[in-house]
Formats: sequence, C-alpha cells, structure tokens
Amino acid sequence: MSGQSSAATLESLRRYIALVAIAHHIPGRIRLKLGIGAETLRQIGHAGIEAGRFGSALGAVPGIRRIQLNRLARSVTVEYDNQTIPDRAWPDLLANRTSPEAVALLGRLRDGCLQSIDI
Repeated sequence: MSGQSSAATLESLRRYIALVAIAHHIPGRIRLKLGIGAETLRQIGHAGIEAGRFGSALGAVPGIRRIQLNRLARSVTVEYDNQTIPDRAWPDLLANRTSPEAVALLGRLRDGCLQSIDI
C-alpha cells in the first residue's frame, strides 16, 4: 500500500471520527454514537462507507474483543482489553488530542482500514 493511500485513509478516518461522540464509557467498554441526522449524513456523501470501514478497522485492532452495532441508534459498542488499549485513548482520539495512546489507537485503526481495503 502506498504512502498516499495510507495518508488518504488516515484523513478519511479523522473526518469520520470527528462525527462520533462517546455516549458511555467504562473501563473495557465504550459506546460510540454518530451524532448527526440522516439528512446531514446524505450531504456528507460517503459517511456510510466510512462507517463500514471504521467498523472493519475496529474489528482488526488487537485488543478489541467484541463490536456490537446498533444501526437504529447509530451507535456501536466496543468491548476492549484496556491493558492493550488504554482507556484514555478513546476520549483523546475523539477530541483530536495527540496523546501517545490516541496516536497509537489511530494508527491501529488506519492499519485495520488498510487491511480491509487490501482484501
């Protein structure tokens, strides 16, 4: 995979992550909610594709134990090993803070997206 594809994937992930908020978080379990309405989603264009890629990327991240999607609620619940993925990685990532934990999680998500593209 070229550096350009990796950079484009990373930028695409960042745009999608900006649309997601933490609905609930306890150590080892987080519920993320897409915080926009259907009309805005249509205006964004590829957000549905990005949601699928984000879900695939989550599934490929070491330390993710289970993913449960609730399409009606536009949310996803992620159970994870908080020894592998520190709890603070999630809020830092979603707030666009460049903590080492958030950077590591974003890199893992990018790698998961690239794997799903290569298949």
